[in-house]
Amino acid sequence: MSIWLDENSRVVYQGLTGRAGRFHALRNRAYGTQVVAGTNPSKAGTSVEGIPVYATVGDAVEATGADVSCLFVPAPYVKGAVMEAVTGGVSLVVVITEGVPAKDEAWLVAKLERDHPEVRMIGPNCPGIISPQKANVGITAPDIARPGGPVGLVSRSGTLTYQALYELKQSDIGVTTCVGIGGDPFPGTSFKDCLAAFEADPDTRAVMMIGEIGGSAEEEAAVFIAEHMTKPVVAYIAGITAPPGKKMGHAGAIVSGGKGTAAAKIEALSAAGVRVGESPSEAGRLMVEVVSEPGG
Repeated sequence: MSIWLDENSRVVYQGLTGRAGRFHALRNRAYGTQVVAGTNPSKAGTSVEGIPVYATVGDAVEATGADVSCLFVPAPYVKGAVMEAVTGGVSLVVVITEGVPAKDEAWLVAKLERDHPEVRMIGPNCPGIISPQKANVGITAPDIARPGGPVGLVSRSGTLTYQALYELKQSDIGVTTCVGIGGDPFPGTSFKDCLAAFEADPDTRAVMMIGEIGGSAEEEAAVFIAEHMTKPVVAYIAGITAPPGKKMGHAGAIVSGGKGTAAAKIEALSAAGVRVGESPSEAGRLMVEVVSEPGG
């Protein structure tokens, strides 16, 4: 099985008529994803290589049965675009856009949690989600992901998501679903959300988690793992050499006042029974050991 995305998912691309949206929508369709619609109010009634364009997500849902939306819209318009998708009737919204104002992210997370708990948002500033050989929504290169499981993968870092997928593929280890949750301060989906879904998925037998400095998401995940996870977890935390007060890449990757350090996250995860690699390659080797163990 997979989590949240499979071969039955029907995807509408908000921003299909833009260069990036068009490129990734067509690539994902070629992979086998059911890309059934795009939106652009000024180009409704047209199409992009056979993909119909509608004025709104609601129109696209009504006409095509779309249940997933992927956003390639400029950062200032993400808040409105997400709410259009939510009220339009999709159950999963994947926000690729980076540079979304933190206040907009915080508002969206609170709004969805309070008024639309049935809708899941992944991102912003993320590579998206891929269930190999079933569907791909976002910008992950599908050829680096080996299908079939038994590993579920969740990552804050886009680049390290790709490396982790490739490390696993090189070791002939498949992935049930890979979720890039993004590295911004207020992600729509957390490590805990993904861990809970992987714990419930019968085909996922182990989880790889890629974290980084900043915030407390990894420490919160460690508490969840200790209390709820029965499946083995392997992790890597990026940014171990980052100096305090220095933001490293992502908006959420900042160490302040001794909080959010890689060392603290590694300590918390290790205490929860997680095997933590000192590099992405070592994390991959640790996962090989886990999968090779009886019952792995």
